[in-house]
Amino acid sequence: MDYFEQSLFLHEKLRGKIRIQPKMDIQSKEDLALLYSPGVAEPCLRIAENPNDVWKYTIKRNTVAVISDGSAVLGLGNIGALASIPVMEGKAMLFKKFAGIDAFPICIDTQDTEKIIETIKFISPIFGGINLEDISAPRCFEVEDRLQDLGIPVFHDDQHGTAVVVLAGIINSCKILGREIKDLKIVINGAGAAGIAIAKLLRSATSGESNDPAIAVKEVILCDTKGIVHKDRDDLNDTKRGILSWTNPNNHHGTVQDALKNADVFIGVSQANLLTADDIRTMNKDAIIFALANPVPEIMPDEATKGGAAIVGTGRSDLPNQINNVLAFPGIFRGALDGKAKRITTAMKLAAAYAIAESVYNMARDKVVPSTLNLRVAHEVALAVQDAIKDEDRLF
Repeated sequence: MDYFEQSLFLHEKLRGKIRIQPKMDIQSKEDLALLYSPGVAEPCLRIAENPNDVWKYTIKRNTVAVISDGSAVLGLGNIGALASIPVMEGKAMLFKKFAGIDAFPICIDTQDTEKIIETIKFISPIFGGINLEDISAPRCFEVEDRLQDLGIPVFHDDQHGTAVVVLAGIINSCKILGREIKDLKIVINGAGAAGIAIAKLLRSATSGESNDPAIAVKEVILCDTKGIVHKDRDDLNDTKRGILSWTNPNNHHGTVQDALKNADVFIGVSQANLLTADDIRTMNKDAIIFALANPVPEIMPDEATKGGAAIVGTGRSDLPNQINNVLAFPGIFRGALDGKAKRITTAMKLAAAYAIAESVYNMARDKVVPSTLNLRVAHEVALAVQDAIKDEDRLF
């Protein structure tokens, strides 16, 4: 099947993948008087008197904005706000399918950081959460950080959703191979939003963001298009320089191939056909490979296996071990909304990763994460996130 041509035909036929529907059918003047004027005045006045009543009387409690500036859309790059609409519609569709959340795509026609932040602040009253999507690094870090006081969860899925599912896959890979996460040397190729978020979550315990020592991996080396990110480089932006406080502790220099020597795990969020079987052979025995570049991964599973890899995952639905954000973001937001969280914390992300890992039945080398179509996963993640919120509330 030619997915591209078939998708184009389907999009033209549907003319959008989501719609707004009323929850009550208006069949009489009494219905209209209750749902609109004059009756609607009363909930308006109640909210004016007590702003928290907005959660009781409006769609806010179950509505998420999917917001993008179109600067880093899938593997397509900076295609702009208008061209990003089909992806944001798709994301809203997945929110509804997997978590029952009413999400709406909002594609902002500016890539100015200040204007993006200002726009989100202005439109936030209607939403219970903000899902940032396909905003390029390093701008995405500042946008997310500066919106954390909005009073509702703000979550950049390209960063944290990817990191959560990757961690879930590593947790189960270690179970299958009889390893401990704390003993792993991990190489991440790609120092954009996803790569940096993965590095942060893998080292969350030692960076002071979590009290869970089980997550602190032994070593993380981050690589970008110019090779290993190390302290002697003079071309690093503030974000890359900042992560050196917990990555590359031995200050290795060189290429990604140099970094792979004696490594246990490779995580790619970068470019197609980066590695060969010979590169995998330089890693430790039974390496774990998550090659997540789409649509063509950094190395195909058969090539990685030929080099000695024990477990291989990609971002593709036609290959085993699909590492896909849909396993994370619906449940994380469902749990955050139901738990009335004001932000997404590291503890919530760790809880989500463990819940995803525990949702795999009959675990095997070609099944370290659940199927992306498993509707139960979002429910389990939501419950785990709510438990994490309760635990944090008790602590603080």
